[in-house]
Amino acid sequence: MSTANILVDELTEDQAKQELARLATEIAEHDRLYHAEDAPVISDAEYDALRRRNLAIEQAFPHLVREDSPSRRVGAPPVEKFEKLRHRVPMLSLDNAFSDQDVVDFVARIRRFLKLEQHAPVAMTAEPKIDGLSLSLRYEGGRLVSAATRGDGQVGENVTANARVVADIPKVLAGNFPDVIEVRGEVYMTQRDFLALNARQEAQGKQTYVNPRNTAAGSLRQLDPAMTAARPLKFFAYAWGEVSEMPASTQTEMVDALKRYGFRTNELMCRCETAQELLEHYHAIEEQRASLGYDIDGVVYKVDDLALQQRLGFVSRNPRWAIAHKFPAEKAFTILRGIDIQVGRTGALTPVARLEPVTVGGVVVTNATLHNAEEIERLGVKIGDTVIVQRAGDVIPQILGYVEERRPADARAFQFPTVCPCELKTPVMREGTAGGGEGVVRRCSGEFACPFQRIEHLRHFVSRRAFDIEGLGEKQIEFFFRDPDIPVKSPADIFTLAERDAQNLKKLRDKEGWGELSAKNLFAAIEARRTIPLERMIYGLGIRHVGERTATTLARAYGNWKDFHDAALAVSRGDLSAREEMDALDDIGGAVIDAVATYFGEEHNRKLVEALASQVNVEEAERPAADSVVAGKTIVFTGALERMSRDEAKDMAERLGAKVAGSVSSRTDLVVAGPGAGSKLKKASELGIEVIDEDAWFQRIAGSS
Repeated sequence: MSTANILVDELTEDQAKQELARLATEIAEHDRLYHAEDAPVISDAEYDALRRRNLAIEQAFPHLVREDSPSRRVGAPPVEKFEKLRHRVPMLSLDNAFSDQDVVDFVARIRRFLKLEQHAPVAMTAEPKIDGLSLSLRYEGGRLVSAATRGDGQVGENVTANARVVADIPKVLAGNFPDVIEVRGEVYMTQRDFLALNARQEAQGKQTYVNPRNTAAGSLRQLDPAMTAARPLKFFAYAWGEVSEMPASTQTEMVDALKRYGFRTNELMCRCETAQELLEHYHAIEEQRASLGYDIDGVVYKVDDLALQQRLGFVSRNPRWAIAHKFPAEKAFTILRGIDIQVGRTGALTPVARLEPVTVGGVVVTNATLHNAEEIERLGVKIGDTVIVQRAGDVIPQILGYVEERRPADARAFQFPTVCPCELKTPVMREGTAGGGEGVVRRCSGEFACPFQRIEHLRHFVSRRAFDIEGLGEKQIEFFFRDPDIPVKSPADIFTLAERDAQNLKKLRDKEGWGELSAKNLFAAIEARRTIPLERMIYGLGIRHVGERTATTLARAYGNWKDFHDAALAVSRGDLSAREEMDALDDIGGAVIDAVATYFGEEHNRKLVEALASQVNVEEAERPAADSVVAGKTIVFTGALERMSRDEAKDMAERLGAKVAGSVSSRTDLVVAGPGAGSKLKKASELGIEVIDEDAWFQRIAGSS
């Protein structure tokens, strides 16, 4: 009997050795015909089957892996660095639930948004949340043409060559598939394969790995695809991006379609209709967690009906129709060796616990946040204590308390500093509260004179959500801040680095830790960010209270850099009209306006901003729509809406290119008033602003949505 016909689980060691030899020869010939002769004699599906069989045998008999193994070679050569790929449809993250009540509240929010009865069933799916690396696979005509990591949700890394060598990822789809489809899922490594890999690494005297998730992610992001091919990676498909023609109308049916196309899907996914059913399935999966063979960190719930998903839309970067119910954090005991103070971008002093290294949830934890002085006092911890550590949401390490019976005699209390640990030793100030008392946050009063704050501002500026300059991370910012030849003290200095370096006798390429290629790549990465979207520019300034969502709101409202800049200056000068205009924006309140006014009212900041603006080109904000009847208009919804919820009305208007304000002002174009409208309706009448009811709103936008 030929070894080609024997199942992998039934192969003897001698048969496995023979089969690996046969496969190595056969696959090598197909590689030659495909890459060198451009004349393949088998289909991609048949080729994939050969490679999957080879990999399965190698995983079953790792000591038999051949030097000429197909898993050690691929058709594509290694790359120097990954290109960027923009997702046609953003890969958004999920909001989290950490308790059963959070799930009940989530389902209730869905019902309220859709204006359903309190106990009306809402069909939803529940599936394990795989702890791996998110990947988007694009197929055209059924063939894999590209693969990209999540990245920042908008742009990911091009890992196409590496995805092609993952056994679970077909290069050609099966069945009746759309002409274009982006299949999304998770690359992961089983616990068994991870332990076997670490055992081989240890036997060879090499470094072992921390956990399956990081190992899988690192394996997929190898510059040499041959390294990826040598790792036992797997892939679960559970979602999609761009699709030329939807083959189904529900989440359940779409996942079934992915299975028909040749993907592995999770058998534990089920359809539920109530919060109670979701929770029952969650706890059933939780009980199986240790025996699944792969790491999961929760259960994901999604509204099943795709039309309802469309209606529900998104909140910031999270879909309103889905949530991740995380498992309870794992806990561990360790010693609190010390407490250090970190100074953040806004001058806030944060105590950080330095711990005896301990593994929590598969990750080695060496420090944890203690938040503020009041938290240290509340916990009652002292340096030297045995403390209880958990990873909140399985991510952020935190201290829950200490073990009183283990407190050593020499344990000492921590004294919160009254001066900043920076070289200036400036006094630490406590913020006041709205009631006139003292707040919990302590800040360095040195502001931009404080080196810690200046460095943190620069780190924020180059961070992923801001200018995202590749090769300019925390260590590099620290280097340039201290460097005497080409120092970087402000964001604008980053964009003059190359010019100043060219004028110096001692070049960056000659400094320790740098070289010709790394310096060249850095200057190219900086140049690539000289053109920047408006929302990233605003976020990158590091204005207090202006996070990513607020920056996007401001960018969409003002449209271009000049208008935002002029409005910010006007607010800083006390212009009531400018303040009223900004205050009318939805989700923009007094704290944000005061922060903008304070930031632009400080001369150092204005000089910083002007210097930066002279170095970059700021793109206008992307408009949701430009040709609808309400595009560009400012709309206020007030009173009780009967045909749609308030959130649904806001989403609808914004999709049509309108601005939705929370209050009526002279700049309001239209007020949509339902029953019970009060002060906003009265003010609209006083200002002569057009007022219509809900029916008239739908008549007006008919044909635009």
